This record gives sequence, C-alpha cells and structure tokens, in this order.
Amino acid sequence: MTSNQSRAANEFRSDTFTTPTPSMLEAMMNATFGDDVYQEDQTTTAFQQEVARLTGMEDALFMLSGTMGNQIGVRVHLDRPPHSVLCDYRAHVYAEEGSGLAILSQAMVTPVHPANGIYLTLDDVKKWVVLGEDIHTAPTKVISLEVTIGGVVTPIEEIKQISEFAHANGIKVHCDGARLWNTSAATGFSLADYCQYFDSVSMCVSKGLGAPVGGVLASTKDNIKDARWLRKQQGGGIRQAGVLTAAAMVALKEVWPTMKETHAKTKTLARDLEAIGVVPQIPVDTNFFFIDTKRSKIDMGV
Repeated sequence: MTSNQSRAANEFRSDTFTTPTPSMLEAMMNATFGDDVYQEDQTTTAFQQEVARLTGMEDALFMLSGTMGNQIGVRVHLDRPPHSVLCDYRAHVYAEEGSGLAILSQAMVTPVHPANGIYLTLDDVKKWVVLGEDIHTAPTKVISLEVTIGGVVTPIEEIKQISEFAHANGIKVHCDGARLWNTSAATGFSLADYCQYFDSVSMCVSKGLGAPVGGVLASTKDNIKDARWLRKQQGGGIRQAGVLTAAAMVALKEVWPTMKETHAKTKTLARDLEAIGVVPQIPVDTNFFFIDTKRSKIDMGV
C-alpha cells in the first residue's frame, strides 16, 4: 500500500469499507462546535438544508446511521398497531436491522419476493398489500422501497406507479435510499425526481460517499420534528455534530460527482469477468457485482 492510498483501496466486500479523504478530515478539524441537540450547530444545519434542497423535501435531519434513518423514517408514519410494512424480502430495513420494525414500530412485515427476481413492481405490491378493515389482519400502512436494491436500479416509472397506488389507498411510502446517490448518478434523474414519490427518504453518507459516520433522513417539517424526538430517544442526539456533518458535506460536494466513473469501472469489470465465465446474480447497474457461484461454477469453499 502506497503512503497516499486508502486502507480501503483494495477492499471489495462492500462499499461500506471506505475511509475519509484528506479534505474530509480537514473539514472536520474546521467544523463549528455548536450543540446540535439545541439546533445551534451551523455546519450541521447547513448540511441538513442542503439535503432538503437536493431532495426537494421540506426538512432533513442528520442520523448516526442508515439503520437509524430507516427505523425512524418508517416509525414517523405509524400511529398505533395493528399495522404492517410491505417491502422486498431482501430489504435492509427488514432483514438487516436487528428486527427494528418489530421492536421499535410494533409492526408486522410483509416481505415480498419480486416476481421478476430483481425489484418490486406494482403488480407485486397489489398482490401482497393488506387493505381494508378485516380484524384478522395488520393493514399495510407503509411501503418501503430500497433504491438501489443490491445495486440494481428500480425504474422511476415503477416507483411512480407504486407511489400513486399507495397514496390512493392511504399508505405512506418510505425510501431506503442508502444508495439513492448511486441511483441518481446512474440514471441522470435528480434526487428530487425520485423523492417526489416518497413521504420520507433515508440516505447514507458512510457508504459510497466515503464519509466516516452517518446518514440523513428527509421528509416533511412535521415528520422531522417527530424524528428529532425519536432520534434523541434512541441515543442519537449528539452534541457537536459538526465534526461529522462537515465530512458529510465534503462527501456530497467531492465524492458524489465521481460515482459515474465508479459505475463505469464496475461495468468494465463485469464485462471482463463474464468473458472468463464469471457471471453476476443480478444486473450490474451501479457499483455492485454479486457473483453467481453456481452458474460461474465456482466453489466458494475452496
């Protein structure tokens, strides 16, 4: 490893294995030190305002993790049980967040296997949504879409149709947009183009953007007011948040614009691997390549 190379330079397990850039570290050293619990930190406020502007949402709130953003993002839409959340069976909010929906939201989950094997469609939603007032059921109150899902981009027209169906039936739509940055970079649609179809969106800055800590939740002013309360309840009411949001702002300005190049390199890698018989499980739309070991005839136990 050369002296100016990141420790994560050759780490391919996940895009979570990143290290902050020198400009992020410099920004952290020069951040403001206001108390964010009292909403007095200039760096944090500026970051949240920028995310609100980019997403077209009314307000935004820094979160310590994407998990916290997801769980609070869903929770603000739920009043009292019985209620359920519909999502992809692979969705992080359901499968990878320590049963948070059950514990924090007292919610049943309807995990759906997409018929196309790739991403949820309106037909999937219509088949599995729970509507009506049958007292034997837990009505669907939130549909959570993960964008991207395993690096795959759900077409924006599909998101639009699901959103319109949900809202017509009094259902809120949350976006686990941990990698919505990637989706925007891959398609050319803005964050606001996507977020117009969601009632809340949680995004990470510590994955492909490379900041050391955190994420951000964007929604209405009322929802963010509730989210701030829930964040405090869950131990996320940190004081000098500026040292973290300073790095997040640099990530937006300097790293996000490089994502198209990262995607292009991944697609080149995919073509090179397929040329030698290594094929992906799902389409390579962004920066993920999952090896289909069976079709590639690779024994991972060796």
